[in-house]
Amino acid sequence: MERGGRQLSSMLRGAVLRHLQIPSRPQQGAAGFVGDGWGEAIRRRFFSEEVHSHGTYLNKTEVTDRVLNVVKNFHKVDPSKVSPSSNFQKDLGLDSLDTVEVVMAFEEEFGVEIPDSEADKIVTCADAIDFIASQPQAK
Repeated sequence: MERGGRQLSSMLRGAVLRHLQIPSRPQQGAAGFVGDGWGEAIRRRFFSEEVHSHGTYLNKTEVTDRVLNVVKNFHKVDPSKVSPSSNFQKDLGLDSLDTVEVVMAFEEEFGVEIPDSEADKIVTCADAIDFIASQPQAK
């Protein structure tokens, strides 16, 4: 059952990514997220004039803060339940499609593409933090 759920999640993620058109400027509330913090974080990261050099890694504390912020601002999540060890399904009550949306939000927040094979392994905030902190292209 677990394997079938992961395959479905991977297929859904691929279908969503193929048909999703991301606006050139993020809009508040996009992709099911609410609050000023998320939209402002996206604007700062993608539309600031600061140039990020490729080949350097983000500070793990910054990655942790930003990952937790993305998860806390997802409309189906109770922010008080979010911690670095939170499991998206068991602790936060997200289904596989919600998890795909959260992973896509991580891709937007950090400017990275997470391959399906890696996305399937991201089931907790800690998984996301570890993956993103290991990516030199993360912004």
